[in-house]
Amino acid sequence: MSNRYFIADPHFGHANVIKFDQRGFDSVEEMDKVMKERWNNTVKEDDEVYILGDISFLPSSETEELIKSLNGEKILIMGNHDSKFLKNPRIKEQFKLITSYRELYFDNKLLVLCHYPIPCFKNHLHGAYHFYGHVHNTFEYEIMEDLKLAMEDEQGKELRMYNVGCMLPHMDFTPRTFEEIIERFKYDR
Repeated sequence: MSNRYFIADPHFGHANVIKFDQRGFDSVEEMDKVMKERWNNTVKEDDEVYILGDISFLPSSETEELIKSLNGEKILIMGNHDSKFLKNPRIKEQFKLITSYRELYFDNKLLVLCHYPIPCFKNHLHGAYHFYGHVHNTFEYEIMEDLKLAMEDEQGKELRMYNVGCMLPHMDFTPRTFEEIIERFKYDR
């Protein structure tokens, strides 16, 4: 049986993101090597990986080779930095699906996937989940977490929004399953 994995904002080939996210790598080459190793040590060929945007800052030909080298059937939930390489039809062929928004079900639980955080996502007060990226580990992420707490206090219900940015401790630059994200997130906050 294959697994489903999730990850956002790898930014392969993006040197500036190392400092921006405080990723702790000495070079873009080191970052890319570690992320690729963790990906391929976790994901098997028949697994699905949902990439919630901003996969690569590499030139088109290098992005094509990178995507080919990553295990799994890849589904891209487009981010704000993905359109430039998607002009290359050979890159588009590497993905099982490319979309801006996706809904999945796990044991009858709705999971909403989008690169961008959506505080009022579908069924947000009725047990649904939302995985997102885009805000990295910035003040915008803190604003999302503060908004989530305020909505929970007001409504008296849990709001199940999870940032799956690769740079966050619960992700550790590794694609994670639904269950891993929910469990590991508890220890991040």
